[in-house]
Amino acid sequence: PQFQGNPTECALLKMAEELGYKYADVREQTVGRSANTVDQGVSKVFSSARKMMSWAVPKPEGGYRVYTKGASEIVLGRVTRKYQDGQFIELTTDEVCKITDNVITKFANLAMRTIGLAYKDVDKLDADEVDPVMTNTDGSPAFTCETGLTLLCIVGIEDPLRPEVAPAIQRCFKAGIDVRMVTGDNLATAIAIAKGAGILNLELHCDKDGKVLEKRAMEGKVFRKMVHDYDELGVAKFNQDKFDEVWPYLRVLARSSPDDKLTLAKGLNGSHLYEDKEKCRLLLKNDRIDIFPDRQVVAMTGDGTNDAPALKNADVGFAMGIAGTQIAKDAANIILLDDNFASIVVAAKWGRNVFDSIQKFLQFQLTVNISILTLNVICAVIDIKCPLTVLHLLWLNLIMDSAASVALASEPPTDQLLLRPPTNRTDSIITKQMLTNMLGMAVYEVGLMVFLLVEYEWIPDLKAQPSDPLTGPKSRHYTMLFNIFVLLQVFNEYNARFLRGEWQIWRGLNQNPLFLMISIGTMVFQVTMVQFAAPILTHALKIHPQGLTVAQWAICIGFGAGTLVVQQILNRSRRVILFFITKNEDSGSLQEPTPGSPQELQAEASSPETTPE
Repeated sequence: PQFQGNPTECALLKMAEELGYKYADVREQTVGRSANTVDQGVSKVFSSARKMMSWAVPKPEGGYRVYTKGASEIVLGRVTRKYQDGQFIELTTDEVCKITDNVITKFANLAMRTIGLAYKDVDKLDADEVDPVMTNTDGSPAFTCETGLTLLCIVGIEDPLRPEVAPAIQRCFKAGIDVRMVTGDNLATAIAIAKGAGILNLELHCDKDGKVLEKRAMEGKVFRKMVHDYDELGVAKFNQDKFDEVWPYLRVLARSSPDDKLTLAKGLNGSHLYEDKEKCRLLLKNDRIDIFPDRQVVAMTGDGTNDAPALKNADVGFAMGIAGTQIAKDAANIILLDDNFASIVVAAKWGRNVFDSIQKFLQFQLTVNISILTLNVICAVIDIKCPLTVLHLLWLNLIMDSAASVALASEPPTDQLLLRPPTNRTDSIITKQMLTNMLGMAVYEVGLMVFLLVEYEWIPDLKAQPSDPLTGPKSRHYTMLFNIFVLLQVFNEYNARFLRGEWQIWRGLNQNPLFLMISIGTMVFQVTMVQFAAPILTHALKIHPQGLTVAQWAICIGFGAGTLVVQQILNRSRRVILFFITKNEDSGSLQEPTPGSPQELQAEASSPETTPE
């Protein structure tokens, strides 16, 4: 049969089937578990505090038998004897250590999740009675029915990483998204999985013998003691300073509770470690840890109900679409429909693409707005009628707001987006490169329009008929000015596709047919309006009724394409200026050399913006 649900439960049912038992038949024959007698059984559901679950069923001869399964080291700490070869053998401390070293640790080092199976017979069952001595992992009293157990076996469950997970984590690192592992597995299992996934790097996080360095991997109970202060009553209070001493190093948190996830989310959001430049310099120099120069962007994954507070407090919460509970999904920002970590990389790539699309649109629209506003002000100052009428401006507005927004927002995400660090929280949406592009292009457009507005006698064929006006509305002069301004925007739309001074403006055009369709459509509409529909639109648009000549069209296209050349000049000029500025700064100060090893960028994703980002 096909098993669905919790992977651990499915693995145990599969093992039972391979041993020759059909779980459905056993369940139906067991009083307290069958559909008709389930009300006679008593359930103690799994909780993160106990790390185990139990089910008590009545025995035919009287009393109850309590079946328990849970984290192997937790169950092993509750047993007093084991059942082996038909005999009950009392467990000594040495025997417990032997089982831990030879079974649990061996399985864990093979990246297996270890589960302990045990039982207990009782004459009377008080499911809520607590033990006066034994406590759970969170310090709460343990249930008496889950102590004094008889060990049946330790099961090793292999949950292999999907083949795409390790490459996805490496892509996160390249994107400046640092992945940390928070799990309920024991420490040895978590370390083995983290090494296989690439979360723990043998060069960065382990010593010469392969042993994990201090603070890189720890259990939840150790983590809680390190980041909290405790009063006389034992009440814990979070200490941000202590947390800042731990989180830069922490890679793996094992045997964690949902509260640990919440502590991580709040602590990372509240950390201002980046403001301590000296400490950040020492972390980079001594431990090769590069602290992100802004507040951390935290992405958190989770599937359980208890994960909801952490998902809610993270900047980006990822819930599992298949294994996740509805409460976790409601608290999350993004739901991974396939429960695959690689989908987080896709989400990060699309998130950066959306942000870039907004920047591209702003860069294009603000350039047009600056040019139009400046041109109108200059025309008013020098007392010349502006060549752009209200209908011209409406057409330009249609190009800017509707066509351009669709064209620039339709850019598909590329892998290049994951080769740059995340955007700082405090960064302006308009970067210095964008400002250079906008102002430089506006200067070119306005300067060109003013020049042609004043110096126009050199333009050929300005009069089609002797009675035609040389300049002003309905003249070929003003028709050319309108046409040139529109073509400036059509060609500049290709420049607006790039935000960081790239020079290959044709890159990726074959992957964005919608952009080409809109650009070509705008051009065709402009030609039709100015050339072929001119006799009809001459009064409305104040254009020449006979349109423009071939020579005039060549001039218009030449000036419009000039934006491509101007953009390259702006890119080169800015690079040269930055080169000399950087050179002067370097020569004026002595700087510590940075190690030539992979950096640990701290934009958190436990997203994921990960979240990073």
